[in-house]
Amino acid sequence: MEALIIVDMQKDFMPDGALPVPDGDKIIPKVEEYIKKFKEKGALIVATRDWHPPNHISFKEQGGPWPRHCVQNTEGAEFVVKLPEDAIIISKADKPDKEAYSGFEGTNLAETLRKRGIKKVYICGVATEYCVRATALDALKYGFEVYILKDAIKGINPEDEEKALKELEDQGAKIITL
Repeated sequence: MEALIIVDMQKDFMPDGALPVPDGDKIIPKVEEYIKKFKEKGALIVATRDWHPPNHISFKEQGGPWPRHCVQNTEGAEFVVKLPEDAIIISKADKPDKEAYSGFEGTNLAETLRKRGIKKVYICGVATEYCVRATALDALKYGFEVYILKDAIKGINPEDEEKALKELEDQGAKIITL
């Protein structure tokens, strides 16, 4: 069994958002194409999201590195891709004092995938060198076969994105397009 994991495709990470990934919106059609393709194959569709409380530790006013973004139940936290009704939503970094870049960190994602007999995960979304990287590394750590959909990811800095992809490859992830 396979799963498509869509990482943090939220308004605040798009070009007009609070913490923009340059050209993050350009991958929306590709991500939606993959959603359709994987849905047709009967794969599990999972979407991770930052789901921060207003006083989250990662925010500058709390001493963190980032501007306020993806605050629970705000427009900025909304998904920018059309998800199937049966998609599993994984909310991360949803406690004031816990940061989480990976969709596995502080969530039941590994357990959810295992319960459904998932062996292979295909990962897309933003930002390559942050949450995509962390989610992929954890997927590898949990023993999943990991595929990064190169035409459906976007990083903040091209140099850091290349480093992250190299690291993922070195750890056993496969960088592909379908």
